[in-house]
Formats: sequence, structure tokens, C-alpha cells
Amino acid sequence: MKFIFDAHLDLSMNALEWNRDFRMEVSQIRALESGMTDLPDRENGVVSFPSMRYGNIGLCVATLIARFVKPENKLPGWNSPEQAWAQTQGQLAWYRAMELDQQLIQIKTKSELTDHLSQWELEADKTPIGYVLSLEGADSIVSMEHLHQMYQEGLRAIGPAHYGPGTYAFGTDSSGSIGVKGKTLLKEITELQLILDATHLCDQSFWEVLEFYQGPIWASHSNVRKWVPNERQFSDHQIKALLERNAVIGMAFDAWMMLTNWKRGITDPKQSGLNLETIVNHIDHICQLAGNSNHVMIGSDLDGGFGKEQCPFDIDTIADLQKLDGILSNRGYSDEDIDNIFSKNGLRFLMENLPK
Repeated sequence: MKFIFDAHLDLSMNALEWNRDFRMEVSQIRALESGMTDLPDRENGVVSFPSMRYGNIGLCVATLIARFVKPENKLPGWNSPEQAWAQTQGQLAWYRAMELDQQLIQIKTKSELTDHLSQWELEADKTPIGYVLSLEGADSIVSMEHLHQMYQEGLRAIGPAHYGPGTYAFGTDSSGSIGVKGKTLLKEITELQLILDATHLCDQSFWEVLEFYQGPIWASHSNVRKWVPNERQFSDHQIKALLERNAVIGMAFDAWMMLTNWKRGITDPKQSGLNLETIVNHIDHICQLAGNSNHVMIGSDLDGGFGKEQCPFDIDTIADLQKLDGILSNRGYSDEDIDNIFSKNGLRFLMENLPK
């Protein structure tokens, strides 16, 4: 079974806002949620620590996420940056608790990554799952001092925006410039040598970020606009620009990002034919543009506010990502290509850009 690096999982959000104990089996989590209707993915979760182990997912990028919304913004979120900051600190406390329980181990440096991979290869059943800490949307960064504090806590990647208009950039379903605050943030990101996550940036903010910021950049969970024509996905022009920056792009398994005309809460994965083959269309498009398999990774976003009701029907738990091995092989990808996509591209990027 191949080693998998998943470049985007909202673990702490699920733990604190969905009240899921990821130490349980997925089936146990679903049973606890039986009859609950407060969220559309109740009883449909696919992620847990045991399921990650079953799938040999020994490393992930795990997020902190909390949106600040101004009064005119109708998106759900916190009414002040300080509240958003406090939410991320609660999420950080959960990661620390999971470290103490030896479920997770934080990866902050190249040497820690090397040690973790060696240990996982020797004793995967006894080794905590590794995680690199990322901030999805920077609204909770009250000041640049807060950013530096998070760096000391091990933050190694950051996305300037999430959904809607943000403090530092405009995200999905909005449009606008990074402005003065965005440029200030990018200067500090450069100083700290953080990885910048281009995921969720609206087109205008995307191009401004690429022009202003010259440090390491990836897209942890973004698919292809050719197959799903909306601004959440990357156009060929954007993909080529990322390739020129030696970026890696993580494939997301949220149905509406995989299949055009998906209607949330209405379209059924099985009836629509949404399966893991669908994501290979996105993978293949990027590989064809690149001329190789060196710029794609998995950034599943599974349980990122959706579950079995809104992901490929042949996924029951995150362990089923292993099925991509045979699918990619049948599509003509070599064993080396598949290793690249499953883990090596992301690992190489981390080895190039994490501190020593």
C-alpha cells in the first residue's frame, strides 16, 4: 500500500465545531450522529485517525480556520478578528491535546519530516500521524505580531483568503484586490518563509499575489476550471503560472469541484456517476499541461463541511483514496507517477521549503 500525503484536512474544525472525536472509527462517529440534522453531512463523515491509518495516510496538512465577517457580509463567521483569533487558538489547543495523546505529531522542520517518514516506515502502527499546520484564510491574524506568534507555534503555510471578502484578500465568490493590508501580510509571509496557499483566492487577488509575492507557493486543494467552469477552480492560464513557480496543486474531492452542474443537497453521487475516476480527469489535465506528473498531489478536503453525500460514491472512508492507485495505473500512469501524486511531489516541496 502506497504512502499518502494529504495536503488539506480540516481536522480541528471537525473536532471542535462538529464535535467529532477522530480517535474513533468512522462507523462510531456516524452512529453518534444518528438523527442529527444541524449539518448536511451528519452521519456521513469519512475521516478518522483509524481510517487514515488504514489508508496509510501518515502525513497531512491540518488547518486552523476561522472567518471574520463584517456586518454587511452574510457568510457565517466571527464578528471580530479577535474572536476569530480565539477560535484558532482553541483549534490549536486541540492539536496539542492530540499530540499529548500520541495521535498526532507536528512537523515544523525538514529534519522532523525526515525523522517522521523514517519512523512511519519502520512502525506505522505505533507512530503518530504527522501534520503540518496551515491557516486557511488569514482573517484571524489580528496583527503581524499574531502571525509571528503563530509561526512560533509551528504554522508553516497560510492562505490569505477563504470564502468572500477577507481582511487581506478576496476569496471564493467575491472579487477584489489584495490592497495595502494584503501586501503587508505578504511581506511578513516572505520574511517568515511561510508557504503561501493560493487556494480560494479570487482571480484578481490570485494574480496580484503572484506578482507581489516571490516565495514558495502551492495550492493545497484546487481543481481544474476546464472541467468545472467556476472561479473556485484554476484556469489553464493560472495552472501554467503556478507550474512556472514550481508549485504543486492538491486535488480536492468535494463533488461540486469535481463535476459540473452539481447541486448541493440535490445531486446524488451514485446517480450522477461521480466516482474517483472523475478526479483523475483533473489530475490528468494538469499533468498534460506540465508534461509530467511532478506538480499534482492529493489535497482531499474530505470532511471539509461535506461527507459521503457530496464526494465520490466509491469513497466510504478516507482510506479509499488508495483506490486511486489502480485507477491511475489503468489510465496509463506509471508506478513512479503514482508515487509522485500520492506523496512524493508534496514531500519534495516540503523538503525544499520547510526550515532546517
